[in-house]
Amino acid sequence: MTSPKAREEAVLEAVRKRRERINEAIPEELPVGRPERLYEASRYLLDAGGKRLRPTVLLTTAEALADVPPLSGDYREFPTLSGDEPGATPATIDVMNAAVSVEVIQSFTLIHDDIMDDDDLRRGVPAVHKAYDLETAILAGDTLYSKAFEIMLDAGADPQRTVEALDILATTCTKICEGQSLDVTFEERVDVSPEEYLEMVEQKTAVLYAASACLPAVLMGADDETVDALYGYGLDVGRAFQIQDDVLDLTVPSEKLGKQRGSDLVENKQTLITVHAREQGVDVGDLVDTTDVDAVTEAEIDDAVSRLEEVGSIEYANEMARDLVGRGKGRLEVLPDNEARDLLFEIADYLIERGY
Repeated sequence: MTSPKAREEAVLEAVRKRRERINEAIPEELPVGRPERLYEASRYLLDAGGKRLRPTVLLTTAEALADVPPLSGDYREFPTLSGDEPGATPATIDVMNAAVSVEVIQSFTLIHDDIMDDDDLRRGVPAVHKAYDLETAILAGDTLYSKAFEIMLDAGADPQRTVEALDILATTCTKICEGQSLDVTFEERVDVSPEEYLEMVEQKTAVLYAASACLPAVLMGADDETVDALYGYGLDVGRAFQIQDDVLDLTVPSEKLGKQRGSDLVENKQTLITVHAREQGVDVGDLVDTTDVDAVTEAEIDDAVSRLEEVGSIEYANEMARDLVGRGKGRLEVLPDNEARDLLFEIADYLIERGY
């Protein structure tokens, strides 16, 4: 059995190697044109970094489907599943375009999230609306949204598969907006159920992982069973990823998090942990005495965490994340048994074991 440390190192190395190729492709697919200020703002967060986990899932899934050694082929001319059939067209597609499209969507959501939350920083640099201005940031987000579809169109897949991929991308964007709206609404409620929270997380976070996992199957011509299974894999691990983020916000030291530990609790954001705690009779609003992230003390967060551990809420969230990852990994049985599939298993485990 792979140790968590070895798994983390393997996943981060796999992500790093694919990130390098994705970073090379981004300026090719999203060059800075006129008006320069708009395109500079659109590229700003993309150029600032990011792990590129979602496009890594997409590229790795493509490798697993094609049953090729990881990083062995040209993502710009990637074999389709019908490439060897007489008269099959096209025999290759550009899965890198699909990967860039997904990352562009991710960047679009981050820009608009930062505007809504009036956050100052993202990826260690000023948020787009701080580095430029509010109007430019809104336009940059809108530009990325539309460019993602243009980039996906250029993947060169069969027209019917292209339409299906664009449909998935559009539905994903709609669900992300619905999830964000639910998240905002939940901040004003104290009666959110675990089922409602999981629905919100699915829409706000997990659907982009689901799209990342299933889009190569659609573009490459896999059957519906495979597409559905991969979509389910992405939903499961994406929900687990967000739940684990809830746990890490309370349990990882502030200096490693890069923000104040327990900030979600201070800001009254609904998490699976607080939803469960309320069901156990905990007055979550009284766990800390301030709504100012800068004013909360480590001792207050320690006391709050102790109370949440006492009623089993943190373990409840951890168990839910583990169950989701286990179910997600089970869906990968539709793939050939190869190194890329093994890496998708490792990515799923890494998402709930990672540290900061």
